Amino acid sequence: MTTLKGVNKKETGLFNVYPRFDITPVKAKGVSVFDENGKEYLDLYGGHGVISIGHSHPEYVDQINRQLQKIGFYSNSVNMPIQDELAQKLAEQSGYPEHQLFLCNSGAEANENALKLASFHTGKKKVVSFKGSFHGRTAAALNVTDNTKLSAPINKDNFEVEFIELNDKKALTEALKNKDVCAVIVEGIQGVGGLDAPSEEFFNFLAQSCKEQEALLILDEIQSGYGRTGHFFAHQYANVQADIITMAKGMGNGFPVGGVLIDPKIEASNGLLGTTFGGNHLACAAGIAVLNTLKKESLSENVMQVSNTLISELKTISCIKNIKGKGLMLGVEFDFPIKELRLKLLNDYQIFTGASANPNLLRILPPLNVTTEEIMPFAQALKNLLK
Repeated sequence: MTTLKGVNKKETGLFNVYPRFDITPVKAKGVSVFDENGKEYLDLYGGHGVISIGHSHPEYVDQINRQLQKIGFYSNSVNMPIQDELAQKLAEQSGYPEHQLFLCNSGAEANENALKLASFHTGKKKVVSFKGSFHGRTAAALNVTDNTKLSAPINKDNFEVEFIELNDKKALTEALKNKDVCAVIVEGIQGVGGLDAPSEEFFNFLAQSCKEQEALLILDEIQSGYGRTGHFFAHQYANVQADIITMAKGMGNGFPVGGVLIDPKIEASNGLLGTTFGGNHLACAAGIAVLNTLKKESLSENVMQVSNTLISELKTISCIKNIKGKGLMLGVEFDFPIKELRLKLLNDYQIFTGASANPNLLRILPPLNVTTEEIMPFAQALKNLLK
């Protein structure tokens, strides 16, 4: 066997950018994942909130299998009725019956296209974002993310971005006063940032201010959308309408898919946006399976029922400082760093949880069809560990 000169395992292996737990899942079903030794883990994190209808849900598996046996991929240069089916179901369930759908592959890509559309539509390029925000790791998305450590020199200063505090009406008014802003981008609930969110009052002030100052309102619902909070989108608690909504994560239950819902006042034209893989047959099959399951299994109602029960139980634990978020997008905040607690939950109780930019906050993002019985071992584990 010929060996290439100078090549070794280190040079040809994976580019090492991910800190990983020493666990190798090989199978998953519902709210459980199983490692190569058959050990079962309770998944209350869903790979950053991606698993919306549970691992290996029968509808999901069936939809993808049936579609794969017909056609798995062709580009957007041909008619794809399955895209229209997905768009129609999304219009019916999302509360945005008039908005049009652009399909892509990820949350970052959705935000890239949303920002581009806002600039195309308004002819402006300044953006207002919020402290603690995370919108992705690509060029424009990274510019509106409040973490300069993630930006390489090539990413920086591509366009003007002003970061302001959440819920600060005065700062928003000041940022918009010159009418030079193309868009304000905000998360329905901050995920990576630590579960902070605009108040309902601020959401309404924000929507009205954007209209008055001729800026588009972009709602990043990539993590907080698709029923995770009990409403289809988190911003719907405030009964406001966004010009553009970005989606991903729970949209495909693990299959890579992202989307942008676009107000019809924003005109489409050939070549304005584009993607090779976005909206492919398999991605649409996955998306349809998610929407079908959300509706058939009344998962919004389940989200609220399980959330209310869990929150009531967590409130009995005295050392929990705060419970943030809505529905099954929850942050459990302590007055100490949670790194060791999180590891004990994983290693001693086989429970996956998440972290955030707030070092004292556990992030909980289980599948939306988790039952009360399935999630309660988490509360009991916390009680045991925090005695």
